Amino acid sequence: MKMAYEKIFDCDDTYATVSEISGAVGEPEAEDIDFANGIVDGIAEHAEEIDGVIASAAKGWALDRMPKVDISVLRVAVYELLFDKKAPQKVIINEAVRIATKYGGDDSPKFINGVLGTIASSGDK
Repeated sequence: MKMAYEKIFDCDDTYATVSEISGAVGEPEAEDIDFANGIVDGIAEHAEEIDGVIASAAKGWALDRMPKVDISVLRVAVYELLFDKKAPQKVIINEAVRIATKYGGDDSPKFINGVLGTIASSGDK
């Protein structure tokens, strides 16, 4: 889990810090680790395309100017929308907004919802 957090959020918090912030209790299950690693690997594999889709939908925003939490949440959600496709679009967007509400800034939920709504309603599905 620490590896997924470091890769996605580009930070060096320890697993204990991440668990404390997230409210997770105990050690992650092997299937949770596999799930997180699958997302991280998928994002890495499709990074250029994912970032291109985000940049296109986030008009007026350069990726390098977005808060790290926002870009990280967007990358995970766009990967799930375009490549993983295991959950319905509404579920992916709602989960991304929920995470943005918990970890992002005041404007993050609205921004994330807008960008993902644009992507979901476009031909990039």
